[in-house]
Amino acid sequence: MVLLAAIGYAGKLTELAISTYGKTHHLALPNIEYVLWAIIYGLIVSNLIGLASIFRPGVDTYEFWLKLGIVFEGVRFLLGDVFRLGATTLLFTAFVLFFSIVSMTWMGRYFGLSEKLTSLLAIGSSICGVSAIIAAKGAIDADDEEVSYAIGAILALGAFSLIGFPFIGHALHMSDQAYGLWAGLAVDNTAEATAAGALFSDVAAKFAILAKTTRNATIGFVVLGYAIYWGRKSGSRQEQSLSQHISFLWAKFPKFVLGFLLLSLLATLNVFSSAQIKDLANLSRWAFLLTFAGVGLRTNLRELTRQGWKPLLVGAVGELAIAGVTLILILIVAPHLHL
Repeated sequence: MVLLAAIGYAGKLTELAISTYGKTHHLALPNIEYVLWAIIYGLIVSNLIGLASIFRPGVDTYEFWLKLGIVFEGVRFLLGDVFRLGATTLLFTAFVLFFSIVSMTWMGRYFGLSEKLTSLLAIGSSICGVSAIIAAKGAIDADDEEVSYAIGAILALGAFSLIGFPFIGHALHMSDQAYGLWAGLAVDNTAEATAAGALFSDVAAKFAILAKTTRNATIGFVVLGYAIYWGRKSGSRQEQSLSQHISFLWAKFPKFVLGFLLLSLLATLNVFSSAQIKDLANLSRWAFLLTFAGVGLRTNLRELTRQGWKPLLVGAVGELAIAGVTLILILIVAPHLHL
């Protein structure tokens, strides 16, 4: 965790230093937020210096800080906004789930990947990337090698999204809301989706988190569906009762979503003062600072290229197709939703 804090804070100091230098010398320097600097410094350490084993347990806590940041982010949403935008994101999410599963399944079969690896790629691309793949591993009895291939393929787009998504969003002059929804719907890993939104704007990050949280909430249903399919296919599982299905869904459900909704409810009921809302929002940004440092530190570009070209190709082409189709859909629908 010390390394996360050091790299994240270095990113923040770099942003402040450039901003101060520009103001002092009356220069119109580009405002590059701490998000990008934290990721860049993390990438430098991970890929040029190497991450010592002593730091790995601390770096692995980045997902905890991500979830904590999302929970605190709930104070920035009134519950009415969540439900209003939630209805929109639910429709988009349903489309993304359907298109991701169908396209990844077709591509996996076309390129001759194993059925379980194809299932892992479909699950990871439709919900929340690495977390969904790990959750599905035991449910479908996938091999460690298949999990490693699927994770490598999913992480490839995550790395691309940090550069490609903001560039495309600015090139198309997308609004903060439309871009945020696109990032939250098209980028798989929650950390990368949040970072891709924050690299565009603070408002975009807010909408990316809402869209991504909606996708995350479906993980139990999708993984359960695949578990039932593979159980029947292998004939190794007995038919489960309704209570067992419910227990499975609760076990897989991302609990931080409930924390997000709780703080949103409290904010809607005016439980927090303006100063408290500001403080909680700042806590969210500090938590994300550790998260974004972790995104850079855990991205090893050499490892991504060692997973074999077929899974990487299927994952990359499939993810780009999902991102492209989702982008077109949002560009068509956004003006009618005043986004």
